[in-house]
Amino acid sequence: MASSSVPFLWWIIWGLIMALGPIVPRAEARAFFVFGDSLVDSGNNNFLVTTARADAPPYGIDYPTRRPTGRFSNGLNIPDLISLSIGERPTLPYLSPRLNGQELLVGANFASAGIGILNDTGIQFVNIIRIAQQLQLFQHYQKRVTRMIGPEQTKRLVNQALVLITLGGNDFVNNYYLVPFSIRSRQFSLPNYVQYLISEYRKVLERLYDLGARRVLVTGTGPLGCVPAELGVRGSINGACIPDLQNAAALFNPQLIQMLQELNSQIGTTVFIAANAQQMHMDFISDPQAYGFVTSKVACCGQGPYNGVGLCTPLSNLCPNRDLFVFWDPFHPSEKANRIIVQQMLTGSTSVMSPMNLSTVMALDAMAGI
Repeated sequence: MASSSVPFLWWIIWGLIMALGPIVPRAEARAFFVFGDSLVDSGNNNFLVTTARADAPPYGIDYPTRRPTGRFSNGLNIPDLISLSIGERPTLPYLSPRLNGQELLVGANFASAGIGILNDTGIQFVNIIRIAQQLQLFQHYQKRVTRMIGPEQTKRLVNQALVLITLGGNDFVNNYYLVPFSIRSRQFSLPNYVQYLISEYRKVLERLYDLGARRVLVTGTGPLGCVPAELGVRGSINGACIPDLQNAAALFNPQLIQMLQELNSQIGTTVFIAANAQQMHMDFISDPQAYGFVTSKVACCGQGPYNGVGLCTPLSNLCPNRDLFVFWDPFHPSEKANRIIVQQMLTGSTSVMSPMNLSTVMALDAMAGI
């Protein structure tokens, strides 16, 4: 009996999604919190003494102000575009002095370039906000907001917020595979390392839930072996992706999805939504011309083979049209690629968003009065 009502319910949800469209009206706006690494850092590292920074030109060349902001992008990054899709202005970095008063109610970005799931990931960057510290700052945020609007309203704001967390890539490129015979690669075989990462990631997500998060987008790693940095440094022939790193992503992402399913089952409701970043990227890496790009192998900004060696700096090669490149710098997607990724998050099928896409999440929450 119960199963026969499922198609009817989904037709109702689908109709509501079509009515809402991919952009959620401002009446449904909600707080947005961001955790993770450089893919989602909106400028926290600008306030830290670290080499993991994007505070110099040509970063930000296509941002509205045409100035670097600390985003590892030529323009808007994934959190910016998600904020706009849920009817809000982009959240500020938590370390920004501008994040006070009413701005706190919009949410906050706690992400920090260079970090990973593990505390020893990114040690070469020295002073970065590791994930345990990001969660501590989230606690501090809640205390600040409680002083403004009281404990009940703060709990409601956090429970109804949308959360994005992006971790895992650095645990491979800036840890396991950082140097030959790294400490972690001697300690673990790759399959065992992936299992260890998943078990540690689960603890992070359980802590995030304990802190009040109830709608959490969790992105897997992208195609690690296909980024220009790895093609350039590891001597790719004809732009072929690096097998070891591709194998790492292929092991990590399915186990992440399985772990999220287990967590949701344990909690008894859908809290964690898996975004298959590897598949989203591979669509336009495999066929860049289909998406209006000319290349997915060469970064717009960089130097050396594939513009993949070193950092993007004022002295780097710089392409005149960023919209023609999948990758902005040796590691990070261009704004145009970010827009495609976020559109997939909003409306993609269950092959890329599991168990549902962001538009479905927002429609269900609207029906529940959130």
